[in-house]
Amino acid sequence: MWSDTFLIVFISICTAFLGEGLTYVLVYRTEKYQKLKGEVEKQSKKLERRKEIHGDSLDKQHKKKIERDEERLKNNNRDLSLVKMKSMFATGFAFTALLSMFNSIFDGRVVARLPFFPISWIQGLSHRNLPGDDYTECSFIFLYILCTMSIRQNIQKMLGFAPSRAASKQGGGLFGPAPGQFK
Repeated sequence: MWSDTFLIVFISICTAFLGEGLTYVLVYRTEKYQKLKGEVEKQSKKLERRKEIHGDSLDKQHKKKIERDEERLKNNNRDLSLVKMKSMFATGFAFTALLSMFNSIFDGRVVARLPFFPISWIQGLSHRNLPGDDYTECSFIFLYILCTMSIRQNIQKMLGFAPSRAASKQGGGLFGPAPGQFK
């Protein structure tokens, strides 16, 4: 069981590097991405500086400038997401192929034992294709997903591909708040 667990962590690390390599080839090294990323960084810092300088005491002119900057930032973030889209499709296709291959290899094997009893709506994933009713036994798919989610974020930070804090703070992501939403 321990060998399977370490093998899955290793597989997760390798697939995360593979995904980031694909993304680098298809997105990060392109001139369009570099230009958009620079624009987002510059606009995020400019917007943050403007908000710090003027604080809550905004007159109409400053408020309109800030709203215009937020709109530009939102548009550049949207364009940046569109540039990343082709990479997401390629990476998704590669991961689906790898996932199905590894899932067939580890099918029905307990690869880890969870130190907790998973909540009911996660049990189907954590105990997938495992015989018996011991829900602390962990299947390949659950451990792989957990490892990939945590490892890929750290690899992106380590390689310098993660979005900057200034850009993230402005909420340009898919699930982040829209700029100016909480005024």
